[in-house]
Amino acid sequence: MSLDLTPVHRNLHTKVTFLGLEFEDLILVLALAALMNLLAHFAGNNAHFLGMPLNIFMEFVVPVLTVPFLILFKYGRPRGYLTDLLRSFFAPRAWCALERDSQLRDGYVVEEE
Repeated sequence: MSLDLTPVHRNLHTKVTFLGLEFEDLILVLALAALMNLLAHFAGNNAHFLGMPLNIFMEFVVPVLTVPFLILFKYGRPRGYLTDLLRSFFAPRAWCALERDSQLRDGYVVEEE
């Protein structure tokens, strides 16, 4: 009776990136593109920025410029930095190691007498 062998991929720890950005960063770029698309509808047709109509600039140029900005912003920073940064803005005291726990007041170790 022979054993069934299945191939095991050796690169399971390889991080998935696209254009040097992580998946969370691409979600941010797509959300920014959707927001700029909505805001571009409110821009007037006669408004121009750098010689091009403002609505075209907001819809296409701003999300494209976000990619190199994020690459430069995250250069040398650990994986998941943008997600941790956003979490620290929403819960600033949750990541502080010096902050005392507000819910846990009793110690874990009870000394017996």
